[in-house]
Amino acid sequence: MKLTELVQSRPDPLWTLMKQCGVDDAVALLDGAEQETRWLRAAGAPPPTFTDERPWGEPAIRALQDRLADHGLRMAAIEDTPPLDAVRLGLPGRDEQISHVIEQVRAMGRLGVPVLCYNWMAVTSWARTDVAVRIRGGALSTAYSHEGDEALPPLVEPGSVTEEQLWDGLAYFLDAVVPEAEQAGVRLALHPDDPPRTSSRGVPRIIRSVDAFRRVLDLHPSPANAITLCQGNVALMTDDLPAVIRELGRRDAIAFVHFRDVRGTVDDFVETFHDDGQTDLDACVEAYAEVGFDGPLRPDHVPTMADEVNHRPGYATLGRLFALGYITALRQVHYGR
Repeated sequence: MKLTELVQSRPDPLWTLMKQCGVDDAVALLDGAEQETRWLRAAGAPPPTFTDERPWGEPAIRALQDRLADHGLRMAAIEDTPPLDAVRLGLPGRDEQISHVIEQVRAMGRLGVPVLCYNWMAVTSWARTDVAVRIRGGALSTAYSHEGDEALPPLVEPGSVTEEQLWDGLAYFLDAVVPEAEQAGVRLALHPDDPPRTSSRGVPRIIRSVDAFRRVLDLHPSPANAITLCQGNVALMTDDLPAVIRELGRRDAIAFVHFRDVRGTVDDFVETFHDDGQTDLDACVEAYAEVGFDGPLRPDHVPTMADEVNHRPGYATLGRLFALGYITALRQVHYGR
């Protein structure tokens, strides 16, 4: 298990703090690509200081890899892609967007970056209805309620996007990109929809169950067609997360893990400190060890703690350091290091 942390594309204090916590592997966002633009800047992050016309191209990825190396960090995965909504929705321009993904996958293969995390959430990203819920000790966390989501205006005309449309787009994507990923030695790691509900603000969500993951794996069987097991989402899909880890791990289908926890149900939940959620996280790490998972794992969606500004809900610094220590201890118990 490679303990990693998510980093932005320019050095900041977290890069040094990671090393001080014994973390040598980083998961990268790409300056100006879909996820960095869609949720990080939208959450109030400062504008980027580095611009590349093709942030998913080899020169930009190599430059980021070199910056990380200057800080003693390796790039273990990329959690960002070119824009993909034309592919997700089956719109004109999807083949051009797929060509950009293939460009990125080939570059990652040449540069030795083994995992690409992507998602199939069309139009928007992960959804929350509150980003400042007070939890233990007054720390601020994010939360979701179906009622609150329903009160927000729809993002698309009702009925204009269908589940079949999204499944067709995903199959088209996998047929085009999986063979390229196989050749490049890169694993595509599909992230579940967050939250894993039938829809959010009028947009259907299809990667919302363990059965959906099984369907994805069967669409194009290959070691290159894998998943990101985001525990906070999967814990809302099942009452036995360790069993799901064992099932998918035995299929060698888990390429990447987002390690987090929640309290509540898929319709109403709050994200928690890693030691204060509803899931037995020790049993989860035991399951990863049993199936021999050796890919990147990172903490995700942490609280904002005392004296921190809540300008990036879920990604403040102190909560990440707490999580890294907690996961390090669990890893030492079950992996022996």
